Amino acid sequence: MTAIITASELAPELTGGHPPVLLDVRWQLSLAKAAGAPAFDGRAEYAAGHLPGAVFVDLDRELAAAPGARGRHPLPDLAEFGAAMRRAGVSATRPVVVYDGGQGWAAARAWWLLRWTGHPDVRVLDGGLPSWTGELSTEVPVPAEGDFVPAPREAGLLDADGAAALARTGVLLDARAGERYRGEAEPVDRVGGHIPGAVSAPTTENVGPDGRFLPAAELKDRFKALGVSGDTEVGVYCGSGVSAAHEVLALAVAGIPAALYVGSWSEWSADPSRPVATGADPR
Repeated sequence: MTAIITASELAPELTGGHPPVLLDVRWQLSLAKAAGAPAFDGRAEYAAGHLPGAVFVDLDRELAAAPGARGRHPLPDLAEFGAAMRRAGVSATRPVVVYDGGQGWAAARAWWLLRWTGHPDVRVLDGGLPSWTGELSTEVPVPAEGDFVPAPREAGLLDADGAAALARTGVLLDARAGERYRGEAEPVDRVGGHIPGAVSAPTTENVGPDGRFLPAAELKDRFKALGVSGDTEVGVYCGSGVSAAHEVLALAVAGIPAALYVGSWSEWSADPSRPVATGADPR
């Protein structure tokens, strides 16, 4: 099963006999609040126009728990996550397509959570809302209650100790911007730098200018150049487990399984006892 779907592929599915559940997860990391400006409002964006039949999902409230010691976007309470997905109409036997405003990070977070908790058929709209050429709707649907019950897999999830170990035994990719990895700038967290042994792999380099994923062969070559080959065990982290989910998705497009360190740098750097590396050298 492919992890992504194009707008041209999605359109006929929506009018077919077994249409997917559509989830709109518009969200973006915004520092506007710190500057006194209004924060990005995904629900307002949704209300102004969304794919017909799509249900809004709030990343901060339904795809993550409250910020704290486990990071800015820790795993949500699974019972609450399951209830939110059922309210959105998600069922185990019905495919799901997730999209966001085009960056792909938030949609990937929803994709990863649903896949990790056992949903068998979830895809991300490649390029997000900007790739859609059909009409938009302002009607808010009330879907029939779904039956999805989260059943997390043992594999696919890293904690801080697991991420540190993987940086030594496999490949741990840091999906943040290079300057944050090197410790030259840190606009959000307590300290800049990276987990010792992690390799810089900005998630922005997985897509083209249109925001769509590079072809699978190009992505595979990219990750090979970063040390991923054969049976390499791979993990990914970012600032708070959102853009890293997008990199896990890119790896999936390339046919490479990878685990996500959800707590990411926001959890790692909050503990002064954990080591921090700076500069371009992984170590």
